[in-house]
Amino acid sequence: MKELKFNIFGALISVRGAPGAWSAFYFGAEGKRRPADFVIPGNLAEEELCEYLADLFHEDATPRNHSAKQLS
Repeated sequence: MKELKFNIFGALISVRGAPGAWSAFYFGAEGKRRPADFVIPGNLAEEELCEYLADLFHEDATPRNHSAKQLS
């Protein structure tokens, strides 16, 4: 199963699966994952995930953490 990692305004988020079956997780300080409290629409393509997450969490942006990027 494919796993993509994102840094969205300082929050580390992992997305696993494929279009139609995305699952999102937050990374904790100790490196463990926990299920995210949001849903990713199944119709999103892989290349749309970063923009979707940035739109979803735009209120969390700060002058220090102002970017959303895919890590892997």
